[in-house]
Amino acid sequence: MLYNYTVEKPRIFTEEGQVIFLKIRDRINEFIKTSGAFRADKVLSNITGTSFQHRACLDRMIELGEIVCLSSDEIWGQYKVYTKEV
Repeated sequence: MLYNYTVEKPRIFTEEGQVIFLKIRDRINEFIKTSGAFRADKVLSNITGTSFQHRACLDRMIELGEIVCLSSDEIWGQYKVYTKEV
């Protein structure tokens, strides 16, 4: 099964999805505050949920304009680097 944001996005708005989203967003904000950027695997480690849920949360934050991806599409998702929009 392939990741599809259109399928995963509604799951962010469930009770469980919101808990995961807020944990990820809080951790992202900590990383950005201390280092200015973050790598996906470092932020997502030890947060419950599936890799699809995690990726959907990152995509949602991009959609909201809270973060931007600095890495090319050729890099595996867990190694992509993100920062606040400049």
